[in-house]
Amino acid sequence: MMENLHAVVLAGGAATRMGGADKPGLTVAGRTLLEHVVATVRAHDPNAGVTVVGPERESPRARYVREDPPGDGPVPALRAGLSQVSAAWVALLAADLPHLNPGHLAALAGAAGEGADAGSAGAVFVDAGGREQWLTGIWHTEALRAALADYTGRSLYRLLGPLKPVHVPLADAPADFDVDTPEVLERVRRALDRPG
Repeated sequence: MMENLHAVVLAGGAATRMGGADKPGLTVAGRTLLEHVVATVRAHDPNAGVTVVGPERESPRARYVREDPPGDGPVPALRAGLSQVSAAWVALLAADLPHLNPGHLAALAGAAGEGADAGSAGAVFVDAGGREQWLTGIWHTEALRAALADYTGRSLYRLLGPLKPVHVPLADAPADFDVDTPEVLERVRRALDRPG
């Protein structure tokens, strides 16, 4: 387990492909998508801090902050969340990852720790097509903070790509790893809501 970890969970997007629904508040297998992600962080590391960038909720228990203005995109949201982080490492996560499990976070943490010796600032999942999943990664906090200090754009790819993250294959995961459309939500519910 990586010592000194804090998770920043982005939960304030417009969810246009979901018809504007409150995506982090959608339920799968008896709890909200956001509750699942936060519970997974705490299962991986019970001492990890958790900051949710999005509207405050009764559950899960976390520190809640908002970007200014709210809904302005993932880079301003990351800035707002990172302002709450004092840990050496930060997990940057989306709020819509129903299949995320502690093993995934352990794989990212291991790769990020090993990559630091080779000049990498973190680790990020890549899907079967080789595309980086920028909202499933673990980063060295100070490297991320330095990159943000000089960055004026809006693209996570342009912000995080130059940090040369270790690519971690998203193994043994379904194609619907995140929930972007109502059709995906229904597939995920069919897969995860089964009794037992």
